[in-house]
Amino acid sequence: MSKIKTFCFSLVAFSCIGLVGYGQGKKSKGDDYFFQYQYGQAVMAYESEMLKGTLTPEQFLNLAEAYFNIDNFQKASETYFELYEKEIPMGNHHFNKMLQSLSMTSSKNRIEAILATKFSNFETEFMENLEFNNQLLNGANSISETEFKIFNLNGNSPQSDFSPSFHSDKLLFSSGRSQDKKFRYVPTGEGYLNIYEGELSSDGQINAAMPFTGIPSSNYHKATPFYSEKLESIFYVLSNTQNGELAFDSNGKNSLAVGMQIKNGPHRMLLKDLSTSFYYPFYDEESEKLYFSANFDYGYGGTDIYYVHTNKGQIMSAPINLGPRINSPGNEIAPYLFDDSFYFSSDVFYGLGGMDIYKSNIEGDTFSIPVNLGQGVNSSKDDFGLIIRDHEEGMLGYFASNRLGGKGNDDLYGFKVDKKPGLKTLIFKGRVVKTNDPGEAVERAEVRLLGLEGNLLSETFTATDGTYRMEIPWTNELKLVTNKDRYSFKEKYFSEEELDALEGNNTDVSISAYDDLVEEKENQKVVKLNEFFFARSRTQLTPEITQELDKVVAFVKEFPQAQLRIETHTDSRGGSSTNFRLTQGRSDAVKDYLIGKGVPAGNILYSIGYGEDKILNNCTNGVYCLEFLHKQNQRTLIVVLNDNLMFD
Repeated sequence: MSKIKTFCFSLVAFSCIGLVGYGQGKKSKGDDYFFQYQYGQAVMAYESEMLKGTLTPEQFLNLAEAYFNIDNFQKASETYFELYEKEIPMGNHHFNKMLQSLSMTSSKNRIEAILATKFSNFETEFMENLEFNNQLLNGANSISETEFKIFNLNGNSPQSDFSPSFHSDKLLFSSGRSQDKKFRYVPTGEGYLNIYEGELSSDGQINAAMPFTGIPSSNYHKATPFYSEKLESIFYVLSNTQNGELAFDSNGKNSLAVGMQIKNGPHRMLLKDLSTSFYYPFYDEESEKLYFSANFDYGYGGTDIYYVHTNKGQIMSAPINLGPRINSPGNEIAPYLFDDSFYFSSDVFYGLGGMDIYKSNIEGDTFSIPVNLGQGVNSSKDDFGLIIRDHEEGMLGYFASNRLGGKGNDDLYGFKVDKKPGLKTLIFKGRVVKTNDPGEAVERAEVRLLGLEGNLLSETFTATDGTYRMEIPWTNELKLVTNKDRYSFKEKYFSEEELDALEGNNTDVSISAYDDLVEEKENQKVVKLNEFFFARSRTQLTPEITQELDKVVAFVKEFPQAQLRIETHTDSRGGSSTNFRLTQGRSDAVKDYLIGKGVPAGNILYSIGYGEDKILNNCTNGVYCLEFLHKQNQRTLIVVLNDNLMFD
């Protein structure tokens, strides 16, 4: 596939600039060859021009890319890195190719050093994707959720066969096999792309592949079909033409458009721009969104994935980029949705090599971190265009690859599986709420996943609605830790069995706000309790009293570092010594109850009866007072002695 690595997959190499060469602005023989995809000849021409000292920085970039496209990764990495050291501007697409070529030459340390200096240049989501996939692919616990056997399709040809699509009990696909020798695509030496159809057999193979006749005929490219059963329509890409001939923009570029053919109905051109190529349309019947790849200048890298809103396929909005969670400095193509999973292909440098297939979970309007599907589906070569559907008691899927052992440039491969393919991961998601008010969310709470040795696996902060989400490579056991300043600290251990049962379920966490549970009384911080009273001259706890003391039990459970003093007071009626004994007995009864309910004795530093020493009003000895005024002096306080130290 080296001759068509301009965008790292078959279709793009067939599409751009076409038969007229470089068009306007021709500068050198090297440019002529480069823009006609003749990369071997471009290298020789550029090297000759380099000896004469006539290469511009743009041509040096072309030379680096030409080396890359003929698989001379050593030369590509050296040329790209020389340009990088000289601070020659290069876009994200070239930056990705530089890192790809460095990865092909085992220059991992150099890649890490470059990324460290360029960290601020990348979106946060991209760096998270990078770190996660590096952990996933290199970790000891990286295991596949599925076991499956991949088989090469009998219907493959010596030419490029790719972009499979289900069409009822048939399989549509794109192919460069020639039907008319008069019309051949010069850069590849193959025929113009056409769409073929083969009957699916019970073993997943295809029989008697023939040109698909359900779209208008053309002498030029027709490729990457997608069939919508609901609309009874085929979406596909085709060469821009005018009066039956290729149409070019002012720079001599012929690009690809997206068309829609309704069964027994009209043909529509949906996306067309002579300077922009569109690839791999996918129509989501539920949302009516039309997804596709395009090489707009304002993307994140080479080709990005976009969508437009439609009304039964008719375009109703401008293209919307899926953003940096999906799109990278490389090329992203071949979107496909199945069972709340978003599949696509990317040649981002941290993959297994070339183009790899990734899966992202769809959660409302957002996507999870895309996960490399790992060895098997992916290889060190280009793997792209995965489709999958339910089949018998499992699933049937197809994709394209130029891996070793195939019949042609790109071959179609099938697979049967019991579960969706992919490396096994763990998803923790849910809400953090207040313990005493589960309806109130806790925002900016820190949520961490820790290994049993305390090593950090992942961390995040809750959103304004208290929600959080983390995804990590599979591990057999871990701890979930949640905390926030002046809130309680929560830690929960999960065993392998509990993690297995977690799939798809929320893990909500409740934490307590310290300031909700304490208040200021008598110039000291005390646990917030409703008023309660002992019976006259009694030390026994009533149900009303224990109901309030249970709040102290819960408080200590939430804040086990709290150091308490139990202090009980009474009014001035009765003898002074009797009142001391009475309040001491009441404090001791409270202490015994709390310890009996699980409060560690070490948390209760003092248990004191103050008798009538601390009267709050004028109801002292010999003063007549109403009952409610005397009751103001009958109180038990649970004082937090280390209040000023608990959150230092």
